[in-house]
Amino acid sequence: MPGASRPVGGPDLEQVRRIVTEIPGPRSRELLARQRTLVPAGVGATLPVFVEAAGGGVLVDADGNSLIDFGSGIAVTTVGNSAPRVAERAAAQLRRFTHTCFLVNPYESYLDVCEKLNDLAPVPGEKRTVLVNSGAEAVENAVKIARAATGRPGIVVFDHAFHGRTLLTMSLTAKNKPYKQGFGPFVPEVHRAPMAYPYRWPTGPDNCAEDAAEALADLLDRQVGAENVAAVLVEPIQGEGGFVVPAPGFLPQVAAICRARGILLIVDEIQAGIARTGRMFACEHEGIRPDLITTAKGLAGGLPLGAVTGRAELMDAVPAGGLGGTFSGSPVACEAALGVFEEIEAHGLMERALEIGDTMLERLGELSDAQPAIGEVRGRGAMVAVELVELFGDRIPDANLAARVARRCHAEGLLVLTAGSYGNVLRFLPPLSISDALLEEGLTILAEALAKETASAL
Repeated sequence: MPGASRPVGGPDLEQVRRIVTEIPGPRSRELLARQRTLVPAGVGATLPVFVEAAGGGVLVDADGNSLIDFGSGIAVTTVGNSAPRVAERAAAQLRRFTHTCFLVNPYESYLDVCEKLNDLAPVPGEKRTVLVNSGAEAVENAVKIARAATGRPGIVVFDHAFHGRTLLTMSLTAKNKPYKQGFGPFVPEVHRAPMAYPYRWPTGPDNCAEDAAEALADLLDRQVGAENVAAVLVEPIQGEGGFVVPAPGFLPQVAAICRARGILLIVDEIQAGIARTGRMFACEHEGIRPDLITTAKGLAGGLPLGAVTGRAELMDAVPAGGLGGTFSGSPVACEAALGVFEEIEAHGLMERALEIGDTMLERLGELSDAQPAIGEVRGRGAMVAVELVELFGDRIPDANLAARVARRCHAEGLLVLTAGSYGNVLRFLPPLSISDALLEEGLTILAEALAKETASAL
């Protein structure tokens, strides 16, 4: 109730699944009713339980239920909710000062974050970083920088891509509903190429990388004109599109196609970056060295912060005043980001992401062998998904099954997210602070939910 004492979050929170009411419980339902009178219907919630505390691998709601977290706030609390170094640094900064606007009076923590990203990003040569507020804003600024540096208007993106909900990033995003429907007209000079999506490539996964690369080259040379294209923008693992891992060799071919035509390569690491896949950046798995790279989500452990890191000569092409914003690079968020990097190093979280991934892929692979509704298991590190298909169809997406399995998991105290262009993908983004016991318990709940929902469909 309002004013009642709330549980303490962070790593000291008891790491157990505990169901004491139906989910959502009475207090969450009360708050949801209040939300409907205050917040527009366009702001939805995957699981409308109101959170009182979180940490490690659990979320505790307003009714005292403790849920296993396989979502991390959509890859935001990668290092764990209220991780000690994040919370301590942010709290100390709040006591010093909350804001000056870096464009008015700068502060050192902004420089520290930029220096760290410049050191880590696989961008060749001398680098610069600009800090912003969100992933969409990072993508917007990367496009601005690419256009300013090349003098060209065109941006090429891929099918199944998601890059944000602002006007420009909606234009870059592939999926219509719920992201674009009714919000047009959209930004011009955006062109779309097929993604090398092995499971759904028409001629099979063996031909996927080569065919998709040829399609990209044809789009650039014949349809758009490479001389009109500032940049190709690609996610190394597509997020909202369904955790699509491009066919091996496709991303290196994209990079080579760009280099041969003087086109910049922008890699969107907003969901896949910051240790999530077992490398600091997912593009490192295939040795990609982009011209510009965008980060956000996991960058500041829950505080709003995004970034564009790129080759110095490109970043410096924008004149003074062309980049930045009132809240961009908040001093509190900057300190939180420095805490994130400390947590990753102190706890070996990139190695932990690989361990989590190995466990998930092994368990889900075994489940797939026994469960014909699983069309594919895919992912890297702690970024894993299963694509669900109709039991008696030929890879026909089954969004209804995905929704039912997600609801059953939620009722049992496991938070999972859906995704995919067809709405038929269950995606898993556990915090890297999750225990092995909770991870295994969550996978067992998932297996049981899938078994019950497919049995009811027979």
